[in-house]
Amino acid sequence: MSRLAFSDLRTAAYCPRKLYYVRQEDDREPPPRVPQIRALATQYERLLEASDTALAGEPIETTPSVYRAQLCHTRDRLQDTTCSRPESEQPQNRWEALCSPAETDVFVAGRDCHGIVHKILTDPLEPVLISAGSPPDQGVWETQRVHAVAAAKALAWDRGEPVGGAWLEFPAYGVIRHVPMTTRRKGEYRRVLRTVQELDGPPPRLHNREKCHACAYADTCGVRTRSLRSLLGFG
Repeated sequence: MSRLAFSDLRTAAYCPRKLYYVRQEDDREPPPRVPQIRALATQYERLLEASDTALAGEPIETTPSVYRAQLCHTRDRLQDTTCSRPESEQPQNRWEALCSPAETDVFVAGRDCHGIVHKILTDPLEPVLISAGSPPDQGVWETQRVHAVAAAKALAWDRGEPVGGAWLEFPAYGVIRHVPMTTRRKGEYRRVLRTVQELDGPPPRLHNREKCHACAYADTCGVRTRSLRSLLGFG
């Protein structure tokens, strides 16, 4: 069986039916703003020193003062070698490696999937993925967990070395999160992998219709989403 693209796994983790429509239209181009946001992930040191006026001209999603404070917090956390959390939960002293990675924009091919890893860190070997969106309050989104495991497994297969985790960067917010390769996350990845491998025709619609509100294929799918008015009992 041919390898699957990281993007297919990420989309299927959100909604398998959406992946079916994406494949029908071959709609895989990122929005124009995405490359601009990803470029921030190689300029953190410059952004920390930038004035409010300069930061306001960057593709950030917060005020300059909030962005600088959040990026400072991220830097201090990743440079903190006295942190009491387990090493398996949060590798420390990775700030310099994230600012100056060993490799960038590398295509990796694993046993089951392939795609671009935005940065590769060494000692230990870990992939870095860059998100143009916003981070959740803690951790990363479900789709990003699946993507992170896929990238880690593909990198491990490609390089013939074990990979114990991955990183997610949210450069428009100055946030960087670590994703350890836990048993639960690997199981989540395998379930999505099987779903994509077995995809043949449009899958059933999701029961969680909240995801449908933001989906570009809601009309094509034919799903009914309730308006705020109806949810409040006025419709």
